[in-house]
Amino acid sequence: MTQCTTTAGASAADEKTFIVGPQTADCTGVAPMKCLQVKETASGDWTNFYTNIEGFTYEPGYEYVLKVKTEKIANPPADGSSIKYTLVKQVSKTKKMLPQPMRKHLL
Repeated sequence: MTQCTTTAGASAADEKTFIVGPQTADCTGVAPMKCLQVKETASGDWTNFYTNIEGFTYEPGYEYVLKVKTEKIANPPADGSSIKYTLVKQVSKTKKMLPQPMRKHLL
């Protein structure tokens, strides 16, 4: 009998489900930037996500449900995240209507 694993050494504790909102928000990390709006539960509050998710390409106007692997970075840069986020699976991508002022910027 053999065991099939997709990621060596990964466990369920290393994975999170993120809901990514249909628009970004102005935020300030090292410099002013655009942050993804992310929450971990449908009833949770949107929070700014200051880093990227490796393997994920964001498209405005869609809400995503993502399975993401998290890994601690041994020696993170002073201005960077101490956690690396990697896309495991895009569970869903749903078209959302943006507020009127936001649609004008995208046209």
